[in-house]
Amino acid sequence: MTPFDITGLDFTLGAVNRWAPLNQRNINWPVVYVLDDATTRRSTKERLNDVYVGESLNAAARMRQHLASPEKRHLSKIRVIVDETFNKSVCLDLESYLIRMLAGDGAYRVLNRNDGITESDYYDRGRYRDTFREVFDQLKRDGVFTRTIPEIENSDLFKLSPFKALTQDQAIAVEGILEGFFDDLRSGSGSTVVVQGEPGTGKTVVGIYMIKLLIDIANTVPAEDLDSDSIFSEFFLEGYRELLDGIRIGLVVPQQSLRESIKKVFRKTPGLNPDMVMTAFDVGATDRHFDLLIVDEAHRLNQRANQSSGVQNKKFKDITEQLFGTDDITKTQLDWITAKSTHQILLVDAAQSVRPADLPPELIAEVVSAARTSNRHYPLATQMRVQAGSDYVGYIRSILGTTDLPNTATFDGYALKMFRSLPAMQAEIRRRDAEMGLSRMLAGFAWKWASKNDKSAYDIELDGLRLQWNSTDVDWVASPNSLEEVGSIHTIQGYDLNYAGVIIGRDLRYDTATKTIIFDKDSYFDTKGKENNPVRGKKYTDDDLLRFVTNIYAVLLTRGILGTYVYVVDPDLREYLSKFIPSA
Repeated sequence: MTPFDITGLDFTLGAVNRWAPLNQRNINWPVVYVLDDATTRRSTKERLNDVYVGESLNAAARMRQHLASPEKRHLSKIRVIVDETFNKSVCLDLESYLIRMLAGDGAYRVLNRNDGITESDYYDRGRYRDTFREVFDQLKRDGVFTRTIPEIENSDLFKLSPFKALTQDQAIAVEGILEGFFDDLRSGSGSTVVVQGEPGTGKTVVGIYMIKLLIDIANTVPAEDLDSDSIFSEFFLEGYRELLDGIRIGLVVPQQSLRESIKKVFRKTPGLNPDMVMTAFDVGATDRHFDLLIVDEAHRLNQRANQSSGVQNKKFKDITEQLFGTDDITKTQLDWITAKSTHQILLVDAAQSVRPADLPPELIAEVVSAARTSNRHYPLATQMRVQAGSDYVGYIRSILGTTDLPNTATFDGYALKMFRSLPAMQAEIRRRDAEMGLSRMLAGFAWKWASKNDKSAYDIELDGLRLQWNSTDVDWVASPNSLEEVGSIHTIQGYDLNYAGVIIGRDLRYDTATKTIIFDKDSYFDTKGKENNPVRGKKYTDDDLLRFVTNIYAVLLTRGILGTYVYVVDPDLREYLSKFIPSA
């Protein structure tokens, strides 16, 4: 028998007053509730129905407070979740779970504030988590959810949602950034903050979370009831909101695919607007000045180099002249960001630079050093993506030759496997996708992109398979044909997969004489990935380009949450890497 009960009633004062005396638990018991306006269904592309999730020890009194709130008065339905074993900790956990799942489902706009969801442990949490799934299933039967749990958890809306449970180091970073930011606003001084972390540590999560949190602080009415247990509740008090009056915030996202996915999230989040998500060119060209710019993957900002089009080359020159009075070729897009904003938060991992036009590593090192000196540097270490743990990323970078060689390691519960048959790896990826979803084939740019102009052409012909590159640059992971295609670095950086099947092409080879991994320029077909920089008189050696290509493969090999499969084209490199990656 299901231990919990979900009671539905109309969101009206009369209905609440009739319901309150029916059971003592309606006025004196920890419960979780869901408010929505689904009975007046009007969801369209432009306008979603609204939902709010809360928890309370006095549900009836809390409902009366909500009925008096202009922001929630339009809601029409209450669902109260009661369990005789629930306590405050369980209710806070269930509340945050439902908020996250509703945001990921995308059928509603979630009206909750972003005042601090964290992963807190408590007695018997595992058993309660099973109950949460049963609650989800019943709410789905009632029409509150439209997708299954796996479908939600595999979606960009879920992975990029501002309603995330922060890890401890993320929470420390957000709290420290907020304290410094408000101090700076009071004093009128500028600031540059650096959040640094390896793949999977949640840098993008911190950026999106910060924007939603600041917007919520700015828009919260002082008289609103606040949960004093939330970790950022102190920032919703008088004195902070006034500092944010009229604040202009932007999120700069260099990668096109990820930028469009984040815009989709902002479109469905109250207080956020897709126009807040910009390119560096957007920032440089606008006549607005920003109080705060948060830059995701700041290492992917460009220095002066040949851009992807003549129009962008002209824009780079024009923006630099406009901002600095002359066409100073030493100026980078990071200089644009600092010129157009009073405060900056840079989310960086220099080891994810993948093209020569990206910011030079020595410049990133200077920025990181300056942030450390000013106590504005926040490292992230907890691995949120790869279930093999934080050691996995270092292990992958080591075997690719970017750090000291490790001892052979195994990662319990994580499927790291070397395939000697590409058809076998493809079959396993398809099996995993049918089982778990979100499993894709990826590769380094070691083949020409013939299918870009000829849709009937094949790009990768290997081991009896004929494959095409990604047919779209935007949201490729979720596109209809993605399981049949191969994704490049430019479609996958910043995204999660459940299982990744990575093809390492001949752009990386192993020299048996020198016992080192080397770069093969003739087998590398990303034109912008190996282009010299005549504007600044820079020529890139094979060793320079080796750094970018090994960075690319390190990114590809750290996309998989549950497993990573590897197929290596160069026989000598395959034999070398087989010492470190178990055979399938």
